[in-house]
This record gives sequence, structure tokens and C-alpha cells, in this order.
Amino acid sequence: MSMAGITFLGVILTLLGGTQILRAEPSALPTVKSGGSSLSSVIASGSKPTKAWDKPYFDDITQKNVTAIVGQKGVLSCHVKHPGNRTISWMRMRDMHILTSSTITYTGDARFSVKHPEGSDEWRLTINYVQPRDDGLYECQVNTEPKMKLAFALRVEAAQAKILGPEDVYVKKGSTISLTCTVNVQSTPPSSVAWHHGASVVDFDSPRGGVSLETEKTEAGTTSKLLVTQARSTDSGNYTCIPSNANSASVTVHVLNGEHPAAMQHGGSCGVAPTILLASLTLLIANLLR
Repeated sequence: MSMAGITFLGVILTLLGGTQILRAEPSALPTVKSGGSSLSSVIASGSKPTKAWDKPYFDDITQKNVTAIVGQKGVLSCHVKHPGNRTISWMRMRDMHILTSSTITYTGDARFSVKHPEGSDEWRLTINYVQPRDDGLYECQVNTEPKMKLAFALRVEAAQAKILGPEDVYVKKGSTISLTCTVNVQSTPPSSVAWHHGASVVDFDSPRGGVSLETEKTEAGTTSKLLVTQARSTDSGNYTCIPSNANSASVTVHVLNGEHPAAMQHGGSCGVAPTILLASLTLLIANLLR
């Protein structure tokens, strides 16, 4: 006997010369896999099929190692697929402190915030004005049973100043020494940028004169340009750019008498050419003969 594609076995009894079906049972239910559950088991239990792709999971594209510069913004982005009505939280592992839950922040530190763009699978933890103490592990959690967890490593590095050009700068005596220092900190630019010549702070009001500083702060960072006109041999030496909130950078300036113009810097990089080596040797001999 067949009904809707399902075969039944009739339990047949013969009573008083007639036949009568007392009970009908399915002999074999076709097994239709759906998310790991067979149709027969679903029918037997009366529950809806459970689809594997309906369960929450972390997206593999998530970047779990993040580097931030002191004073800038640090962003940890957790992507959870099919979260349903589950809650996504951020925890700081060094003190097991719940920072956010859903879109609510649970810390008195106003630098922390969380955003969940509507319709997206992203829960973005933002730390403004990152400090060295923010370095460490953070965890994105989904309140499943058992709880789903994904660890993120935030590495905090100090800002680094950079003096444009080569580490050795060659200029002709009487020309202008021009050194440009950049600091790529946007959110909290350095309050000051100092220049040292050797162990001494560059004095812009010294009797020598001809020394000036141009500082510019933009969205891209801070630029400090040191100008020393009418370069003389005493202007040779190590120059260091020291921002108030970044690691320093140094170059060595060589003021030449002009015998080797090919060794001069003309705004580009100076390679280790024979003329430069010869100029260095000449300068060294001149210093020894003083």
C-alpha cells in the first residue's frame, strides 16, 4: 500500500473469513540529510531541521594581529556570521574585564567604544589615543553554549620620527643645511619637536645666526624642517630630531670645502659611491691634522 511516496506494511488479520487492516506502519522512511539531521528523526521528534549554516561562526577574514601607534587609534574587528539573537562581547584578557556587550560599553575608560553597523556581521572595538598599557590580548565572545571565543593580539608601538634622506648628508661650505623630520602621529601630534646638534640643543638665538625651524602639523602628521644657512665646518656632526611623543631620529652632516662637488646631496639618496668615500676620508684626515 502506497501513500504520498511512503510504503506502508499492513498488519493484516483474517477474521471470520474477511480481511481487516488494524494498523499501518511505515516500513522505511527515505533519509533526507539536512544539516546533519535525517528527515525521519525530525518527524519522530517533531522539531525543525537544524541547519549547520545557521549556527554562528567567526569569519576567517578577521585580522587577529593588530599593531597600533601610541597616541593613534587601535581597531579590533570581530566578524560573526549568523549570530541570531546571541550577544557579542569584548573582553580584555589581562584583567578579565568585560569592555563591551552588544553595543553597550562597560568601562569607565572613555577611550573604548564598540560599533555594530546595522545589517553587518561586524562588532568593532575602537581604542582612541592608544597607550602602552593597552598592549595585550583581547577576546571576542559569543554567548553560545559552550561560549565561542576568538583571541586578538594588540601590539602597541611607539611613534617613530624619520629624517628624510640618507643617514649621511654632505653639503658644501657656505650652502644651506636642510633637514626635514616627519612624525606620522595624526590623532595626537607632538606638542614640540626639538633638534640637537651633538649633545647640545640647537639654539635658534645664538650669535651664529642663520638657524631657523619650520614646523607644520597636518592630518598626515607633523613635519619639522631645520635650516642652517652659510654652513661652516663647525656645523658638521650629528643632528637629532626629538619629538615629544615619538622615538628620535638622527643623521650625520658633513660640511665639505667644495673640493668634491659630486659628493654633495641634491635632494635624492646618496649611495656609497667612491666619491663619497673619498670625501669622508678627506674630512677625517682634515680633522686629524687640526
